[in-house]
Amino acid sequence: MDLGAAGLNEQPFPTHGKPLAIITYHSHRLALDVLKETHEHARGISLLQGPTLSGKSIVVRGFINSVEQDCPIALVDGKGLNTTSLLLSVLRQFGYEIDLSSASELLGLLRIFALQQAASNEPPLLIIENAHELNPSALRALCELAELRVRVGSALKMVLVSNRSLNTVMHAPAMQPIAKRILHDFHLHPMAREEARSYIHEKLSAAGAEFPASLFPKVTCDALWQASGGWPGILDRISLLALAKADCLPVAADAIEHPALPVGTWDPESEIAAETVTPIRTEPPNLIVTNNGSVIQELTMVNTRILVGRSEHNDIAVGSRFISRHHALLLRHGSTIFLVDLNSTNGTFVNSKRVSNHVLLHDDVITVGHHRIKFSDPFATTRGTLEGVDLADTAIMNTLDDMRSLVARDNTELLPAATENLPTLRT
Repeated sequence: MDLGAAGLNEQPFPTHGKPLAIITYHSHRLALDVLKETHEHARGISLLQGPTLSGKSIVVRGFINSVEQDCPIALVDGKGLNTTSLLLSVLRQFGYEIDLSSASELLGLLRIFALQQAASNEPPLLIIENAHELNPSALRALCELAELRVRVGSALKMVLVSNRSLNTVMHAPAMQPIAKRILHDFHLHPMAREEARSYIHEKLSAAGAEFPASLFPKVTCDALWQASGGWPGILDRISLLALAKADCLPVAADAIEHPALPVGTWDPESEIAAETVTPIRTEPPNLIVTNNGSVIQELTMVNTRILVGRSEHNDIAVGSRFISRHHALLLRHGSTIFLVDLNSTNGTFVNSKRVSNHVLLHDDVITVGHHRIKFSDPFATTRGTLEGVDLADTAIMNTLDDMRSLVARDNTELLPAATENLPTLRT
């Protein structure tokens, strides 16, 4: 679709060059705080990690733009750099035009510059992107620089930026000069659903959209969030593609592309283990209750348990004679959501299969009577098991015991009058 036809003056989701607008969100703001604290700390060195398209470059450049211009900061792409190329790049960022080719001479010059700046209470800050791709000799040079000290602290501060965990590198004995100074080991996390919605609408507004929701309504924003995993760079790309391919407005949710998603970098294990890590939960699951295709209730599972049944005392109260007074229980334990049938007469079904105990996955559909409850949680991707230790866990069993006591007491105290005591029918 032409941008003008969509009421836009500019491309709201550019994938190259300067962003039209910098939209902050929780993890972005935390990352900025990390960079600021590293810059202000007497011995600051920090790690900033996040997968490709997680917003690292936007955070770094936003921080640099917020710092006073006379403050010495060097931003270097470390991809493939050896000692000489790294030192040349750093010195040029600090304003030197030099013809030296010896690594030892370059290192000596950078030492002098850092010590002079630190003596003037302005120690330089070195930010290295793609730090995981530095040549080992370049890492050794950084370790030498990390040991430079003046009376009040270190002579050079650093931020190492990477699209994978630097945990293994930092545990190497040779990296101790840097590892012992690490102030923050920070990992970017994706946006939550509401943050993604605001991110999309604010970018559309910056591009000239008077009513952003008329281009990307709530349901489309939610589909974009789910498809992108909440990672801003991926969200930009699939939003751009969805807008370009749209034949009419608003952009339809079912037209959203679903690319392969990266995983977070916060797994403390090796790079191989990180490939199987499950993204951490950034917001609670959603439950959508429908009857004959109409939504009758939508709620977020902020509590650890949700009770479903005919009684008005349930969290999801469904006034149907096909549903038992206390029909089923949803229970959150850690990152897992269990569904437990409470010995209902007509049974509880998940994806058309009758269950008694069940671990819920994203987009599972629970059926109770003629009502359906859609379970939405993009972070619930592993079924796990209900056998052995999982279901025998003390916290779960105690909760089930509590609920059984509540059910028994409620059924005793709130028996309906004879004229209301309709039988529970089998479907």
